[in-house]
Amino acid sequence: MTTANQGDIVVGVDHSAVSVAALRWAVAEAAQSGRRVVALRAWTFEPVYDLGAAVAGTPQTVAERERQQLDDVIGQVRAEHPGVAVRAELVEHSAPVALEEASKTAAMLVLGSHGRGRLLKLLVGSVAEHCLREASCPVVVIPARTVPEAEKEAEPAVEPAATYYPGPLL
Repeated sequence: MTTANQGDIVVGVDHSAVSVAALRWAVAEAAQSGRRVVALRAWTFEPVYDLGAAVAGTPQTVAERERQQLDDVIGQVRAEHPGVAVRAELVEHSAPVALEEASKTAAMLVLGSHGRGRLLKLLVGSVAEHCLREASCPVVVIPARTVPEAEKEAEPAVEPAATYYPGPLL
């Protein structure tokens, strides 16, 4: 699945502005710590549930679209810290499972939270909630509320405050 090395900062990157903010936070952290960043994007081909997949037509087309979007986001963020190594990784799997697997060899996992759902899911989102329970490394969650509304519609340009969780919660 993922090929994160010991010491890498793994960031979940989806289609949201808060995931771009999470990548920015991770790259800034890597600039300070000397670590490398793995920008991980999980995807699945489910035309019944995903209009984009239905329009794309094939798994290869969806993968190419996901790769291009990931590369575009990395290019934007990398310009802010050109000395930081950032590697794109595309994984055909559900996001919670792909991130949990990546956490097994990562120094830390960084996620943006959409803040949808009930209670803990309301605070951090369902993927983040899963990772907080199941990750094998510390998890940093960038809350959606730290990204201004105008940037949620466009490209986020702020370095948000982060919530730090020291590891799996028992």
